[in-house]
Amino acid sequence: MTVRPRRSVLYMPGSNARALEKARALPVDAVILDLEDAVAPDAKAKARELIVQALQKGGFGSRDVLVRINGLDTAWWLDDLAVAAAGANAVVVPKVSTLAQLREVAKHLVGVRAEANIRVWAMMETPLAMLNARDIAAAALDPQTRLAGFVMGTNDLAKDTRARIVPGRAPMLPWLMNCVAAARAYGLDILDGVYNELGNAEGFAAECRQARDLGFDGKTLIHPQQIAPCNEAFSPAAEEVAWARKIIAAFDLPENDNKGVIQIDGRMVERLHADMARRTVAIADAIAQAQPA
Repeated sequence: MTVRPRRSVLYMPGSNARALEKARALPVDAVILDLEDAVAPDAKAKARELIVQALQKGGFGSRDVLVRINGLDTAWWLDDLAVAAAGANAVVVPKVSTLAQLREVAKHLVGVRAEANIRVWAMMETPLAMLNARDIAAAALDPQTRLAGFVMGTNDLAKDTRARIVPGRAPMLPWLMNCVAAARAYGLDILDGVYNELGNAEGFAAECRQARDLGFDGKTLIHPQQIAPCNEAFSPAAEEVAWARKIIAAFDLPENDNKGVIQIDGRMVERLHADMARRTVAIADAIAQAQPA
């Protein structure tokens, strides 16, 4: 089983050359070079130049490099898309609410001659996206859309719905789980939204654990200080990995080849737990093998 850890995904302002350089040395699984919210209108053009230079220079090691373009209702997104095609692993499209928007992006990716392996991540951050999550996720059935994942935009979602951002995120839990279910139904990865209070380390760690327990693959971040606790939350614990290896070994025994349920250390374990265990081990191995730039 081949999996790619996406525990920590850090937004980096595309207009900040120093930040782009720093991204190469951070212990983060992926970076999103941002052309949208983090860049003022009069700095968009310069930000595109800096991101192209960063992509051409490379040096990001095993990290995925994504570029967040501006919304499809702006005058900037087509120029942004050409930038993303200069060597990013994926394009992050904000405020995706309908399947038609993904098809529009796919059409223009062909127009800018983007490499076939460049993926698309849809930001789920509007009320309509919450209602259309299944249809948006189903776009992954069409390879031309290149859809690979969802990114929750919880701040914009709170603004548009008037839901309050509170500890435990009770107002958002139905939407978060709806998007997780849609993503899993169509084989997509999914990232949780950002945590705004940089001074609240305990609250951030709790939200990372919650996101992990809800089924997210990782979390988007706004500051390097959030990387270590995020990585810790989304990394399988040593005890969890050891138990997973024990499950796999037990089901791999010839005498258990045709059994759906076996007993291990006094616990009844189903074959589906072996499938879950294999993913746990694959993630742990991928994390261990990832080399810093």
